[in-house]
Amino acid sequence: MPVAYLMLACAIASEVAATSLLPRTAGFTVPVPTVAVLAGYAVSFVLLATVVQTVPVAVAYAIWSGAGTAAVAAIGATFLGQSLSGWQVMGLVLVVVGVVLLNLGGSLH
Repeated sequence: MPVAYLMLACAIASEVAATSLLPRTAGFTVPVPTVAVLAGYAVSFVLLATVVQTVPVAVAYAIWSGAGTAAVAAIGATFLGQSLSGWQVMGLVLVVVGVVLLNLGGSLH
């Protein structure tokens, strides 16, 4: 199972990188960032599809989407000049708490 979580981390990193590059595509009109975004999403989904063969899909998807959301918000605030309101920070905290609760709940078969 540890290999699956390493693959999940790679899926998250790929998705976060692709999402962070989205503004550079200018609506998919700039070829190089567009190809990078599409490749990043493809890699992410292939890895996620592999992970859910051994990790319950609810847990894998919660981690993938929650960690990805938090990472993209942090990247946006740090590197893309986007601000986060108190409500948005609270929402991110709730997402993380939800992911933790799903993992503490045990197997979801």
